[in-house]
Amino acid sequence: MRIRVVLLVFALTFISTAQGPMSVAQLTTFLRSSIKLKQDDKSVAEYLKRVHLTERLDARMIEELQGQGLGPKAVQALRDLSATSGSLPMARPPAPAPVPAEIPPPSVDEQKRVLGAATEHALTYLKSLPDFICTQVTRRYVDFTGRESWGQAQDTILERLSYFEGHEDYKVVTVNNRPTDLSHDKLGGTTSSGEFGSILKEIFNPATETVFDWSHWATLRAKRMYAFTYRVPQSHSSYRITHFESATSSQSAVPGYHGQVYVEKESLRVMKITLIADELPPTFPIRQVNLSLNYDYTKIGDTDYVLPLQAELRSRDDRRVVVKNDVEFRLYRKFGADASIKFDTPDPLPDEKLKEQK
Repeated sequence: MRIRVVLLVFALTFISTAQGPMSVAQLTTFLRSSIKLKQDDKSVAEYLKRVHLTERLDARMIEELQGQGLGPKAVQALRDLSATSGSLPMARPPAPAPVPAEIPPPSVDEQKRVLGAATEHALTYLKSLPDFICTQVTRRYVDFTGRESWGQAQDTILERLSYFEGHEDYKVVTVNNRPTDLSHDKLGGTTSSGEFGSILKEIFNPATETVFDWSHWATLRAKRMYAFTYRVPQSHSSYRITHFESATSSQSAVPGYHGQVYVEKESLRVMKITLIADELPPTFPIRQVNLSLNYDYTKIGDTDYVLPLQAELRSRDDRRVVVKNDVEFRLYRKFGADASIKFDTPDPLPDEKLKEQK
């Protein structure tokens, strides 16, 4: 019934629009709607024979509509219409899109208030979390050309992450959908510490002497954010990067780092952190490390908590090989003896959940 109503409304639009002259812009809007609604090609062509244009229709517009899926009969009717519109004036160019008004930055006092509230939340963040378990999915990609051209994941690791009395515990469940007894610390590759909460705490800890500066207003997951740049000196950093050369051999480095923090305007909680490692030791095999960590609201029991949603770790070694780890945190459950969790590999999160929006 709903489909019939839509088609009826569309048919009435046919009749009402044909009663008066049409501009090229009105015609193209109508035809794009007909393509989207999959209108019958013959019906659209018959309608076009009754159209009276006020402007010249050029061949380029017809080709564009044909490329978007306009049927052959409607395309021929458009060509006939174009031939009869040659003496009409050229269509006016579309009006430029309105430029949104720039929002002024918050005052210095407001910035201090926001950073103060974010600091309070960050320093108590780990203590405020409940005991829980969740699924951690890690997809690892490797590009040997150094161009960051990511194809199919080299491997997909499914782990059970338990958080109990402030401590994290990882159990590898499957690698590439196959059960395994491999331990978390034997997975190999490049890892970094602190994605769950210690990075957040360190950035906002007064003892770290992090330098914050205003960056811009941002929109993330349809919510307004304060975005600040920050920098942590190496002398106050505890961010550890570990490179596993084999199952029994590894190297670690503790660099300084900088990036951005996104603080939600409404709750004044940090919802995203980006991190770029600074001045890695010349003897360390990894030359570049970038981290992006997204948080989101997740319900555990009857309460909403701000918990990690997704992390992306990129590294480049001294041979220009680039590695990307996409880590997602799914299916949060309250920790307990009766807690059950389904260990199926979910589809990757869409970009609009992770990237800054206009």
